[in-house]
Amino acid sequence: MPDMNSVPALPVCCTPLDAHWPLPLVLPDVVLLSTHFDTSQLHSDDFQLSAIEAPASIQRSVAKRQAEFLAGRICARAALHQLEGLNFSPAIGDDRAPVWPAHITGSITHSTGRAAAIVARKTHWRGLGMDLENLLNAERAERLAGEILTPPEMQRMAAGRRDQLALLVTLTFSVKESLFKALYPIVQQRFYFEHAEVLEWSESGEVRLRLLTDLSGEWRNGTEFEAQFGVKDGQLLSLVSIKA
Repeated sequence: MPDMNSVPALPVCCTPLDAHWPLPLVLPDVVLLSTHFDTSQLHSDDFQLSAIEAPASIQRSVAKRQAEFLAGRICARAALHQLEGLNFSPAIGDDRAPVWPAHITGSITHSTGRAAAIVARKTHWRGLGMDLENLLNAERAERLAGEILTPPEMQRMAAGRRDQLALLVTLTFSVKESLFKALYPIVQQRFYFEHAEVLEWSESGEVRLRLLTDLSGEWRNGTEFEAQFGVKDGQLLSLVSIKA
């Protein structure tokens, strides 16, 4: 029998977990872990070796989806273990979101070759939403801008620097995803890109955004949130954190 307090060995497809904080503002009382994964190194028994259960939808999917799911869950389980000694890997809920222990808030994200998870106790943080995206190229950013940006965001983009357009569209997309991931578990209401807008952002990685719809008595149109982001190796990581 494996020791319940020890975390199973990493599969070959994942690099050792990295505890480096990749964002400008370090949050207290949270654990954030990341890994790089290589889909070509994924083996059929990696889920079993890692003691991570693969849901039916993952078992049926392509290797890339399996590798990113496995890498994300490995980060999540190790983060929970570090936070409070739990040996727990979140299942996928009916709404596709990870199912965390009741007293925990957390978020899992992955993009090409990289996965990360962040966790905290709800006594410290009510909501955490994290999203990793590959930076869009300028052409794609321009094409997608109309779907992701609100009219005021489009105006601010047009008035801004041409060379920052791709970064801005990627950031807006990512930070709205992070807001959804932070708020959805609290309000249990879906909302979309047009229901939030980025008010301002700085190159140092700070972002302010605002909700444009009523989600509950507490989370109303006009509520503002602080977010942050960092860019590394052609990928942008954003985080929305809601204090307890």
